[in-house]
Amino acid sequence: MKTIIRALKTKIASLSVDAIVNAANSSLSDEGGGLNGTIHRAAGPELLRACRLLGGCNIGHAKLTKGYRLPARYVIHAVGPVSRSGASGIELLELCYRRSIELAAANGIATLAFPSISTGAYGYSVEQVAKIAVKTVRSTLEANQSIREVIFCCFSAKDLKIYEAALNEQAAAE
Repeated sequence: MKTIIRALKTKIASLSVDAIVNAANSSLSDEGGGLNGTIHRAAGPELLRACRLLGGCNIGHAKLTKGYRLPARYVIHAVGPVSRSGASGIELLELCYRRSIELAAANGIATLAFPSISTGAYGYSVEQVAKIAVKTVRSTLEANQSIREVIFCCFSAKDLKIYEAALNEQAAAE
């Protein structure tokens, strides 16, 4: 079974999928006005209580909670690097996507939605992250074929075009 991988211009917190990935901070707190804050507000205070029990998360790694008031059953909290991390930052960004897929597969998650991790306040360009995300997700799915669908959630029409181009470029390379 081939996994469907697509990009959509949509709000990740509104998707009815098995799990959404949160671009989290290392304390897994509800801080910030970006995506992390949006997901925490939509999920309700239970999400923050569950995150506090996890003891934080290292950069490049991911942890799982229930989705609480979200339409998604689970939230995978992935902590991305800031762009000033240099070459090691790219490796950590790849690791975020890889660990998220592995965590999803280990927990029977078949449908998964990703944001553009480490863009915005963390400083990476959408163009750079899209290429890394698409390549890493595709290669990681080869060993985790229980996942039926991956959605890259895009903030804007411009971001959607960037992700669609990265998906087309990767498909042509295979």
